[in-house]
Amino acid sequence: MKGRLILYLALILSVGLTSCVSQKKYNDLASRCKSDNERLSAKVDELTTQVNELTSENQRIKKDNAKMKADTTDLSARLRVLTADYQELDRSYEMLKAESSGNEDETQRVMAELKAAQDDLLAREDKLKLLQSELDVKAKNLLDLQTALLKKDSITNALRKAVADALLGFEGKGLTVKMKDGKVYVSMEEKLLFASGKWEVSTEGISALKNLSKVLEKNPDINVMIEGHTDNVPYNGTGQVKDNWDLSVMRATSIVKILLANGKIEPKRLVTAGRSEYLPVDPSNSPQSRAKNRRTEIILTPKLDELLQIIGEN
Repeated sequence: MKGRLILYLALILSVGLTSCVSQKKYNDLASRCKSDNERLSAKVDELTTQVNELTSENQRIKKDNAKMKADTTDLSARLRVLTADYQELDRSYEMLKAESSGNEDETQRVMAELKAAQDDLLAREDKLKLLQSELDVKAKNLLDLQTALLKKDSITNALRKAVADALLGFEGKGLTVKMKDGKVYVSMEEKLLFASGKWEVSTEGISALKNLSKVLEKNPDINVMIEGHTDNVPYNGTGQVKDNWDLSVMRATSIVKILLANGKIEPKRLVTAGRSEYLPVDPSNSPQSRAKNRRTEIILTPKLDELLQIIGEN
């Protein structure tokens, strides 16, 4: 009995020391995850703002283009009238010159004014041609951007179908797959992945994640965000995991490790984040809503390299 007591004390001391070291590593990991999550969210918001600005710019350009075309038509008509006037004045000038040399100075003044007006119209035409050329370039860039957006949406939709097909056997077991804001959201409820208050993934959850990892392996141009979510019931743990923040991060980290272990996925494509209780899908405080909020979301985002290049060119 005494020997067992000594052994138990040694184990408790060992776990305590390990927890101290693991807590520091965990804090560093949580900090990096939060920073990466904020940076990516800011980047997505920035890209969405830039796309909206380009759409508004395209509408303004179309209005300006219509106005300039109308101005061009009006100026061309005025040029024809002035040209006719110029020719008439030229004939009148010759007649006046023949009739009286005294009117020569006045005629020359009128001719100079007419020539200046004609030069001004020609300069405006050149400016309109330059503006039209610039509008054509912007219209082409906008078309390229719209094509890239359609391509991204097509890729995202194909990815959603591939993920849904791979996880077909888990429908009705707390799993949903949907598209939102150009991304694919794979939402897994707690009952599919974890026991209450735990972060070890269940056998059925591992099976679902293995299927998902094969899809991610075949789509290397997809970035992956794993977000852990809890309900608003306080988690009072001891040791390494003390509260809902800790639990949500540990669950997200457990999932990323299973994905990496079961598919050839570059680790740099994966980001984990703990959301704790602060991003519920159902804010009501019923048992059913809390069950919905206890979930893990795997967010799949096609890389935006082509869109970023087009936006940079503008």
